[in-house]
Amino acid sequence: MYAIVRVGNKQYRVEKGDTLLVDRVSGDEGSKLDLEPLLYRSDETVFNGGELEKVKVEAAVVGHERGKKIHGLKFKPKRGYKRRYGARADLTRIEIKDIKLLSRKPASSAKPKAEEKEEAPKPAAKKAPAKKKAPAKKKAPAKKKAPAKKKAPAKKKAPAKKKAPAKKKKAPAKKKGTDSGS
Repeated sequence: MYAIVRVGNKQYRVEKGDTLLVDRVSGDEGSKLDLEPLLYRSDETVFNGGELEKVKVEAAVVGHERGKKIHGLKFKPKRGYKRRYGARADLTRIEIKDIKLLSRKPASSAKPKAEEKEEAPKPAAKKAPAKKKAPAKKKAPAKKKAPAKKKAPAKKKAPAKKKAPAKKKKAPAKKKGTDSGS
């Protein structure tokens, strides 16, 4: 007998007595959790939404841990760019206490009677006749805006002065008589 459950955004295959290391779950050590089943397998297989409400997977929090440190490095050659970073995941170790297939839906997932009454449509036969509303007042016609003034044409800008070409630097003159090879 096993079940596939969703914890956080991940799915795990669990059996009674298994321990799992999952993303951090709120709850103190020793507190109980009800996990969301996605599939139940025993003599029969259950993965239908209505039937899954009868499956109950109970777990207990064993402890909270930190994961292994993950190191990363960003590097761009010939640019002098290096960045190092690291992270550790917050994890929770849980133990699967029991997996049950109940004969009917648990009371906690059933809707309360007050909500059912609110959702039920009311009979139309006992409605009182609606009162006539007074006619709505007509709005005054909107005033027309005066036409916008035209802007004067923009003045043309004077052409920018061209810069004189930069002067070339002269190469340094070679010194005479410094060759040691002759």
